[in-house]
Formats: sequence, C-alpha cells, structure tokens
Amino acid sequence: MPEFAVTTPSARYPVLVTRGAVLKLAEFFPARSGRAFIVTTEDVWRLHAERIERGMAGHAAHRIIFPGGEHNKRLAVIEHMAEEMMAHGGDRSSFVIAFGGGIVNDLGGFLAAVFLRGVPVIQVPTTLLAQVDAAVGGKTAVNLVSGKNLVGAFHQPRAVLIDPEVLRTLPQREYRAGLFEVIKCGIIRSASLFHLLETKSHDVLAMEPDTLEEVIAESVRIKCEVVSEDEKESDLRRILNFGHTIGHALEAETRYTHFLHGEAVALGMKAATELARLLGMLDAGESRRIRTMIDAYGPVPGLNGVTPESLLPRLAKDKKTIQGSVHFVLPTRVGEVRVVSGIEDRLVLEAMRSAWF
Repeated sequence: MPEFAVTTPSARYPVLVTRGAVLKLAEFFPARSGRAFIVTTEDVWRLHAERIERGMAGHAAHRIIFPGGEHNKRLAVIEHMAEEMMAHGGDRSSFVIAFGGGIVNDLGGFLAAVFLRGVPVIQVPTTLLAQVDAAVGGKTAVNLVSGKNLVGAFHQPRAVLIDPEVLRTLPQREYRAGLFEVIKCGIIRSASLFHLLETKSHDVLAMEPDTLEEVIAESVRIKCEVVSEDEKESDLRRILNFGHTIGHALEAETRYTHFLHGEAVALGMKAATELARLLGMLDAGESRRIRTMIDAYGPVPGLNGVTPESLLPRLAKDKKTIQGSVHFVLPTRVGEVRVVSGIEDRLVLEAMRSAWF
C-alpha cells in the first residue's frame, strides 16, 4: 500500500494510494468532528455511494450535489453550497469531504477554505486526473469569465484517499484525459515514469491493476515532493504548470465546454514542447519523443475554431502572469523543465501553429 506524505509549513497529511482506500475514510475524521458535508455529483454518488457510506462508518453526513462541469465552478455555486451547509447544521466542528473528480476537489476544497473562515476537508478523488493532480497540494479555486481558477485559496486537506478501483467506472475519454497529467509528471520530473508509459502503453490503457497503481503512485510521489518543497508556488511548484498556461487559455476560450482539462493540457504540452525546440532549449529528437507520447494516448478533440491569435489575450490573464510577463514551463529533456518568461509573441504563435496544424 503506497503511502506518501505532504509536509508544508501549514500542514502535514497522508496521501494513500491503495485499492479500498475509501473504506478507510473514518480513520481521518477530525477529532471531535461534527456533521460531515459530502460534496459530490449525481453520477459519482450513483456509482460509488455504497463505498463512501461504508467508509463513513455511521457518521452523520449531509450530501451536497454539485451539478458538474467547469462552467459551474463559480462563486455563485460556492455561496449556494455554504447556505446549504448552514441550513443543515454546519458549524466550526463541521468538515467537508470532496468526493468526485478534479472540479469537485477544487470546489469542495474552496468551500472548506472559506466556510466560517476555514473547516477541514478530506479529498477523495474519483478520476485519474484528480488522483494524480487536483486532490493533492491544497490548491482550491473557482473560475471567472476572464479565466480559469482565478479566485481561490491554499487550503491543505487532512488526507487524500486514492482508490484505483473507482477508475473502473470512468469513461475512456475521461481516463485518457487523466493520463495526460501522468505524462506531464514524467516530462517534468521522472524519466523512469515516462519510459514506463512508453513501454507499457497497452497495460496502462487497459488499466492493468499493478501497472495502474504504479503510474498513480509515481505521479503522486512527484506531486507530494514538489508541494512539500514549495507549498504556495513561489518557485519549484511552478513546474507542475507544464502545458497549463496554454491549456487554461484553450479551456477559457471554448467556455469550458469543448475540452476536458487533460485534453487542453495535452495541446498545451505539445505547444510548450515546440516552443522549447524553437528557443533551442530542447533537441529535435526529445521534442519528437514527447509529442509522439502525447499523440499515443489521444485522441484529443479538434480546436473548434480556436486560433493561436485568439489565445494571446487569454495568456496575459493567466494566474501565473506577473506584471504582464507570461511564464511558460518548457522542457529541456524528458524529466527536466525550466520556467521561462519574456518570450516574444511571434514565437508563441509559431509554436502553437506548428504543434497543432
């Protein structure tokens, strides 16, 4: 049973990766805990309610249903959920269980961060993308019309419980979208994970249990190490944004209805890889290797009319932009990246055109 720990100045908590992890939920409830509020979606509850109810071990809980979708990850929804918590006995002894995919993890974490100025949250991710990324690290947020995750807070969970078994019910498209975040982990920090994805793609795509647990565990290990070293993204943690600067722009430009998050990140990684090649930071062989890997775990939807030119204004509004300077995470080889700013727009446009068309 792989178990990792995130240790930051504000918190220390376990991250379990094991089949049946959801059944251990009650072990991580706060001392003298009051009512639990389970933030989830109708589909997740329909598929996995029995698991989480067993994990609750009879503890009092109220279920809050999120309608789903990036377009609903908004402040108005948080207000509605907070009102529901108050109406059902929420107080400072209450805690939140975020039980769902990455959107639920973001939203549930943010709800916990702001309700009565902060109550505990336990993250129970049910998609691959959430397991290897959104649930770990305490970054919580909602979207604005201007862009993705622009209002949020750092709020570390009490625990993260990752159960690979729940992925069996994922649609293939959702699973592949999560694999793009796994590929990201390999590119930024683990050549061995990248090699595993190259050589065992059939097992990975078939969800062979041991292989699946191995890729999740290695991705989680990387995330835990990075967050422990840089909790609030002042330095090292920025490498986790590889592919996200352009990926978030694609999501916002298509109103969060065309791409799954991992799919937009896949296109962002391809463009960032091409940008690194154009800047002379990455040789052609490594560039080809990265782009071939991303394509192997596709397909990714078409651009739906989006042009590179239409994305430039979005890039300037990215939450990682500082004093008008857009920061890109660019690979120098498989397993290593650098953060670069001040890149000319013409090169960014050329990279997107070359990578996508």
